[in-house]
Amino acid sequence: MATLQGINFTNLNITLVFIISILLSFVFVLIGDRINHLIKIFSLSFLFSISYFYYNETSPFWYILGVFLITLFFTNKLKNYSMQSLQEDFISEKIIFDFITLFGIAFFAFVILFPFYIMLVTSFKTQIALLVNPLDFSLDFTKSFTELFKSYFVIFETYNFGRYILISSAVSIGTVIVTLLFAIPAAYAVARLNFFGKNFLSTSILIIYMFPAIVLVIPLYTVFSQLGLRNSVFGLLIVYTATTLPVAIYMLQGYFKSIPKEIEDAGIMDGQNWFGII
Repeated sequence: MATLQGINFTNLNITLVFIISILLSFVFVLIGDRINHLIKIFSLSFLFSISYFYYNETSPFWYILGVFLITLFFTNKLKNYSMQSLQEDFISEKIIFDFITLFGIAFFAFVILFPFYIMLVTSFKTQIALLVNPLDFSLDFTKSFTELFKSYFVIFETYNFGRYILISSAVSIGTVIVTLLFAIPAAYAVARLNFFGKNFLSTSILIIYMFPAIVLVIPLYTVFSQLGLRNSVFGLLIVYTATTLPVAIYMLQGYFKSIPKEIEDAGIMDGQNWFGII
């Protein structure tokens, strides 16, 4: 994070920090249960952060806060160790595997979260700044609030982006509601009832996904233009519902099949109708 924010550290006392970390771990294990766990981890993490700040270069507040949070996470993991546990067999292998596990979690979390970080940072950039230096992932927190969020003000004020979000939300929520209203009874019927063509319907329900969406663009445009549904939210609801309904039925029928039939029998005995059982 410090590198991405353009902070250049020329004098980091890695050896001293490592020694302090070893002492921190030793003190934590030595104290044991004499002090409340929360008080212990917060106190030791705070002392380590102060020591880190004192023996290294001056750094922003958020950097020291990050060091504190990482140390807090590490000291909390030390609760599994005590003076007695260090005398157990194969304890060194256990410590090594715990370290590898923590390192793996931290590494893959960084790999997964890094694209989201880039997405967030680039949202604060102007088009000119992105074109001049697309690999600059830093944020200038010395700017005023208006300058820092300039891109957001532009898209909401100039391009009326709030209206687009509102329409997308209405279409998404409406599609989910309409799809579930049709998919739940249909999936229940396929999973529980016996009727002619049930097997064919069950196996061919995803046949619509054999056709790429781009193939349907021209026919849909023609039909919707003739029906007067072009450029309307209602038209979008129809299209999205038609494309999501098959996969919703397919997934829900598998879910209904996993529910024990005895639950439905109990519902019938309690006087429920089919919709009550569903």
